Amino acid sequence: MQTTRSLSLRLGAALLALPGLGAALPSNCSIPIVRDQELQDAVTIEALYAHAEALQSRAYSTPGRNRVTGSEGHNLTIEYITSQLAALGDYYSVEVQPWTGATQQFGEIAFSVNGVEYEAADVEFSPNATISEAPLSIVPNVGCEAADFTAEVADTVALIHRGSCTFAQKATLARAAGALAVIFWNNEPAGVVQGTYGGVAEGVAAGGGISQADGEALVALSSNTTLTASLTITTVIETVFSANVIATSKYGDPDNILFLGAHSDSVSAGPGINDDGSGTIGILETAIQLSKYRTRSKVKFGWWTAEEAGLLGSEYYVSTLTEEELLKIRLYLNFDMIASPNFILGHYDGDGSEFGEVGPAGSAETEHLFEEYYESLGLNHTATEFNGRSDYGPFLASGVPCGGLDAGADEVKTPEWVEMFGGTAGIILDPNYHQAGDNVDNLNPFCLEVMSKGIAHAVATYAGSAFAGYPPRESPEKRSVEQKLQKKTTLRQPPHNAFPVPI
Repeated sequence: MQTTRSLSLRLGAALLALPGLGAALPSNCSIPIVRDQELQDAVTIEALYAHAEALQSRAYSTPGRNRVTGSEGHNLTIEYITSQLAALGDYYSVEVQPWTGATQQFGEIAFSVNGVEYEAADVEFSPNATISEAPLSIVPNVGCEAADFTAEVADTVALIHRGSCTFAQKATLARAAGALAVIFWNNEPAGVVQGTYGGVAEGVAAGGGISQADGEALVALSSNTTLTASLTITTVIETVFSANVIATSKYGDPDNILFLGAHSDSVSAGPGINDDGSGTIGILETAIQLSKYRTRSKVKFGWWTAEEAGLLGSEYYVSTLTEEELLKIRLYLNFDMIASPNFILGHYDGDGSEFGEVGPAGSAETEHLFEEYYESLGLNHTATEFNGRSDYGPFLASGVPCGGLDAGADEVKTPEWVEMFGGTAGIILDPNYHQAGDNVDNLNPFCLEVMSKGIAHAVATYAGSAFAGYPPRESPEKRSVEQKLQKKTTLRQPPHNAFPVPI
């Protein structure tokens, strides 16, 4: 069996020559400017499912049955993306940007209290630990201050409520107070905590996560019962060699760039065909169909590595750009989980009307574009928060206008959302989130098709117009000064629900 390093070296050697592959395109005069409805119609559900099956078959052909960063399954994903682009001739120049870093390749946990097993998840990048029948202590507040960790925490497994600060901060404070390990209990009814320490860190306690219901039950039980905990946490963390893939269109103004992105990796538990195979294939099929047209704006597509390890691939890419290069990006669009089984039809809250934070100039206009797209189909829609959980984060932090679509991850579906979108209340939007069941069979085809055609609509709109009438880019300095002035303090508005729900 080839090692991860040998696979990566083979991958790099095979792909670095991509920009020159393929036959030349026809002359400019024979290629029309991209047209909206034509591009939407060209993105078909059959083609999307063919890509999804290709990603899944590559994952399942490997021992891990996943596409975690640096794994054989992920390398095969990158090879698939680049081979699809190479088949388009010289329409795209393709950069395979090497990235090296630590990622978790495997993780598991067993957790019990007083002999009763509890469903749990390991915290990504947790140290390994084996603990037998240690006292379970309850940390007051949320464990974000040293004062929350009294002397009673020493030599115990500390139960800590999620929220207000990072998992790593809580685990560092717990370890400093002498805790043997930590268990985080959720602050919302969305299943077990899926936490991360954000990378290999010194001085953190081994950690796992449980559900809100189990955490509340243990806290209540601790008032009249002595609790002892046992746990085993096993993680495999390796330095891996991986890559971002960036495809740049032949046509279009290089000073007016439309950038679309999705992450190409999965977690270790499964093939990740919704998270984020769906975004990967949505932008890939749009890129394929766009190659039949000229564009007035330059269009870039990015497939980011190591998103699941903490947005590491997109962070690295943005860190390599100069301020001048960043200012040429008129808009970044992100697509992460666009086929969730218990979906919502979401668009990022660029105008701040739902969550009170206005994106850089142009973000509001982009949100409105997607609102109008949904409404043109007679569909309900709702804003989702720029919460930093996906690859728009580094672009947004650099002052780039951002937008995009998502169908939801571990948010619990409300009765109001059921009225708007159908589905089941009281369970999360993707019940297979970060699980082995995130596979082709559990994609929602309606949602995948609607959102993928929405990607095509945005590309045709902005690439076909060279951002005519779109707000000019702001320098980071100007953005930081004006940001507070733009911030809205109004109460959250109700979701858009003017149209009937499709059955």
